[in-house]
Amino acid sequence: MSKKIVVIGSSNTDMVIKAERFPLPGETLLGGTFFMNPGGKGANQAVAAARLGGEVVFIARVGTDIFGSQALQQFNSEGINTQYIVEDPNNPSGVALITVDAKGENTIVVASGANNALSISDINNAEAAINDADILLIQLEIPIEVVEQVTGIGKTKNLKVILNPAPAMPLNEKVFRGLYLITPNETEAEILTGISITDNPGIEEAAKILKAKGVQNVIITLGKEGAYVLTDTINSYVPAPKVVSIDSTAAGDVFSGALAVSISEGKELMDAVVFASKAAAISVTKLGAQASAPLREEVEKMVN
Repeated sequence: MSKKIVVIGSSNTDMVIKAERFPLPGETLLGGTFFMNPGGKGANQAVAAARLGGEVVFIARVGTDIFGSQALQQFNSEGINTQYIVEDPNNPSGVALITVDAKGENTIVVASGANNALSISDINNAEAAINDADILLIQLEIPIEVVEQVTGIGKTKNLKVILNPAPAMPLNEKVFRGLYLITPNETEAEILTGISITDNPGIEEAAKILKAKGVQNVIITLGKEGAYVLTDTINSYVPAPKVVSIDSTAAGDVFSGALAVSISEGKELMDAVVFASKAAAISVTKLGAQASAPLREEVEKMVN
C-alpha cells in the first residue's frame, strides 16, 4: 500500500518560447511558438507524483494573483491536497522564462516571488501532514533554511527525505546527513562535490563523495544515458528508454516524482529507478513542464 508523499517546494508559471537555437548575449532572436504552462520544480514533482498514483500533499506559497489562482485550480484538479499552500498577499507568484531549442534542450530564468517567502512557520503549520507522511520530497527553489528544517525533521522522525538539488548550491553538511536519497544531474553533482564529470569514473567518484557526506542513497541522473545508482549494496547504471526528445523541461522533476511514488509503494530502489526513468523518458516527448508528466498507464505500457 502506498504512503503519503509531502512535497515542499516552488510553484511557478512557465512562459515558453521555442526557437531554433538560444540567443547570443545582446542578440534578439525571432522565435516560434509561445505557450504558458504551470511549472516550478515543487509543483512539477507534486503533479507528476499525483498523476502516477501518489497520495500527495503540497506545501508551497503562491501570490494572490491570477497565476496563483490558476495554480491552485490545477493542483486541485490533479487531486493534490492544497490545504497547506499559502496565498501570499505580499509577493507575486513565481514566474519562469524558458527557451527551448530545436534539439529539445532548454535555458530557464526564474523570478521566485512568493516561493522565496516560504517559511519555517509554514512547515510547522503543516506538522500534521508531515507526521502522516512517509516521504518528504524537496528541491532548492525555496529558502535554504526551509530545506535545512525539512531534512532535520526527516532525520528526527525517521522519514525518507528525497532532495532533488536544483538549482545546485553549496549545502550545510547537516542537510546531507538528513537525506534518504539525493538525485542530482551531472552538472549539479559537479557543483555539490567539486568533481569534474566527463566519464563514468567521474560519475562514480562524485556519487561516493555524496555518500560519504552522509546521504544514504545516491542517484545521479544522466539524461538520455539513464542514471547511476550508489547505495550500501548497489553500484549500477540504469539505461534510459530510447525516445525522441522534443522538450527536456521538467524531465528531472518527473523522475523525482515517479521515484517518490514507487518508493512509497514499497518497491525496491532499482525497480523504482527503472519506473522513474520510463516516466522521465515519456515526459521529454511532450512540450511543457507539468503538461509533460505522464499518467500511470502510459508508464506501465512502456516496454523499453
